[in-house]
Amino acid sequence: MAGSALAAGIGSVAAVLVLGLAASGAAAVESQRVAGVADAAALAAADTVSGAIAGDPCARASEVAAAQRATLAGCSLDGLIATVSVASTFVGLPVRATARAGPPP
Repeated sequence: MAGSALAAGIGSVAAVLVLGLAASGAAAVESQRVAGVADAAALAAADTVSGAIAGDPCARASEVAAAQRATLAGCSLDGLIATVSVASTFVGLPVRATARAGPPP
């Protein structure tokens, strides 16, 4: 009887560890997804401010972010350089990323 209780305890601990690792892996994937969204939104804003695309740079960044299930949290322009922040949520927790795009220095 004591051996089966020990085996059940070890199995329970292993299951909790696996679930924890899976959750942290999924959070890392979501963080990278949001970073990619920020990159794409910053590139869209930089293309717009340079004249390659017509429209408002921050509105274009917002469209790109919304198309990828994120929201534009901030947008600033300094000459031809666009800095964009996007936000999303993962299991109720906020995920945010910032990216810059523009011509090379």
